[in-house]
Amino acid sequence: MTASSQPAPLEALIVSPEASIREAMLTIDRSGLEVALVCDARRRLVAMATDGDIRRALLRDATLDDTIMVAANSSFTTVGPEVDQSEAMRLMLQRGYHCIPVLDAQGALLHLHTLKSALLGHDTGSVAVVMAGGKGERLGALTYAIPKPMLPVGDRPILERIVQLLVSHGIRRVYLSVNHMASMVEDHFGDGSKFHCRIEYLRERTALGTGGALRLLPEVPTHPLLVMNGDLLTNVNLTRLFALHRAGNHAATVALRRHVVKVPYGVCKVDAGHVIALEEKPELHYDINAGIYVLAPSTLALVPADGPFTMTGLLEACLAEGLVVGAYPMQESWQDIGLPAEFETAQRRME
Repeated sequence: MTASSQPAPLEALIVSPEASIREAMLTIDRSGLEVALVCDARRRLVAMATDGDIRRALLRDATLDDTIMVAANSSFTTVGPEVDQSEAMRLMLQRGYHCIPVLDAQGALLHLHTLKSALLGHDTGSVAVVMAGGKGERLGALTYAIPKPMLPVGDRPILERIVQLLVSHGIRRVYLSVNHMASMVEDHFGDGSKFHCRIEYLRERTALGTGGALRLLPEVPTHPLLVMNGDLLTNVNLTRLFALHRAGNHAATVALRRHVVKVPYGVCKVDAGHVIALEEKPELHYDINAGIYVLAPSTLALVPADGPFTMTGLLEACLAEGLVVGAYPMQESWQDIGLPAEFETAQRRME
């Protein structure tokens, strides 16, 4: 395997400010990523040097023995560790970058997002079905003229954020289940080429529910299948979700989100007319269904041939058959956009 066909270790990209242009060129050549990262003794990133930077320096009469700082660019874009790969990918595509370094609060190098890795680094072979056909009636006037998954949060629709998340985790084939205002979704995404994936449409003539649309798939997948709701804002780590599904040999795996209900009163436990315990303003903890699932291909046989059907119904069918349903406890960000207040909260977070 050549250097350019696999990601280079981060350490292999680092040179010191005292390194020569020649040394930096060797680093770039070995890494295959067209960049050298210039870091000081504390690993703080002070500059970046590309083939182009070095070529321009040589044209200005620099020599191979000059320090790399003669050629390196000390003005560069970085992100913090809170920015996930899908968001970094969007930024790289938007600005025409090949890579973006990840720095901590002190400016030390933690990681490097690369466009090549984000787009072509891996292909899971899995497909995804995103449910994007709902009317979003609880959102009221917000969805009179636009389907809920196409509501813009920040600078792009919710559904576009989901597609970019899928692509960043190696999913190259996406089915969008559409019904309400389907043409608006199809006009925006087309065949998926501008989003670096293949997008096809499962067209529901009547509402089939979150599980019923699966019967519209043209073929049974050969790899685990991702199913998720089209109105979620999340940076769920799909790579970990798939890994947990495979490791447990699950028929299905559902992502769960911890939800806390705070009771604003003191609570009494009563037995036979007597108070036997008191608890002041307790918190009740529930694991809620986050609307993100991985399914073994064989579970599609449990989807009935007609009529509406839910993903909850499919999970219950798995349990009734004695199949293992795994749980993925989400630690990542997650927000369901179901009510106007939730949509407004999401907008504020993007400001």
